[in-house]
Amino acid sequence: GARKMMIEMRFIFLALLLALAHEGLGQSLELPALPYDYAALEPSIDEATMRVHHLGHHQAYTTTINQALTALRSDKATNHLAKMGIDSLLQHLDEVPEALRGAVRNGGGGFVNHALFWKALTPVGSPKNTEPTADSALGAAIARDFGSMLELQNAFNTAATKVFGSGWAWVVVDEASGKLSVTSTPNQDTPGMKRGTTVLFGLDVWEHAYYLKYQNKRAEYVSAFWKILNWEEVAARHKAAVASGKGEL
Repeated sequence: GARKMMIEMRFIFLALLLALAHEGLGQSLELPALPYDYAALEPSIDEATMRVHHLGHHQAYTTTINQALTALRSDKATNHLAKMGIDSLLQHLDEVPEALRGAVRNGGGGFVNHALFWKALTPVGSPKNTEPTADSALGAAIARDFGSMLELQNAFNTAATKVFGSGWAWVVVDEASGKLSVTSTPNQDTPGMKRGTTVLFGLDVWEHAYYLKYQNKRAEYVSAFWKILNWEEVAARHKAAVASGKGEL
C-alpha cells in the first residue's frame, strides 16, 4: 500500500511539474496558419515568396519574441510584462529591460505586423476584394477623410513607395475620433504601439516581401496589392475600432 501510494505521489508530483512547465511556456505565441494556400495570391504575390515569407521570416519573428517572453518570465521583476499580451507589451517598451527591448520590438512587431498582413489578404477575384460601397461605414469614412477611394490609393501607394529601406505602409484609424490616415513605420515597428490606433491594413515593403518576383520594381508590387486586399476584413476592423472608441465593446 505504501509503495503504491509513493508511486501515486510521484505521478502527482510529475503531473504538477509538467503543469508548471506548461504554465511557464503558456504565453508562447504560435505562428498563425495562413487562411489560404501559398499559391492563392498569385499573380500578385508568388508562391515561392509566400512560403519563405511565412515559414521563414514570420517564423523567425515568432521565435525571437518567444525567446524574449521566456526571458521576461524568468525574472520576477519583469514577469508581469510577459503576461500582458503582445499588443499591450509593445505599448510598454520603455518598461522592458534594455537587453531585451530590441527583441521585443522587432520580434513582437514582426509577429503582429505579419499576422495583420496575412489576414487582410484574399485571392485575386475573391468577393472579399470588392471595394466598400459609398453608403457603408468604411466607404463613408474613406470619402470623408481622403475624398475618394482613388485618393486613398494614391496616398497609400506614395507612402509605400517612399519608405526608405525596410518598413511598412499602413491605413490606420484613430479610435477616439474615427479618423482614417495613411502612415508608415520603419523596420517592424507597428502602429498599435501607440494606444488608441487600430490598423485597418498594411503592406510589407521589406525586400523579402517582393524581391523574388518584382526585384527593384517596388511600385509594381504596391499596385498589385490592391487586387488581393480583403476589404471584408478591413471593414470588420473598422467597425470594431470605431465601436471601441465609443466604448461600445
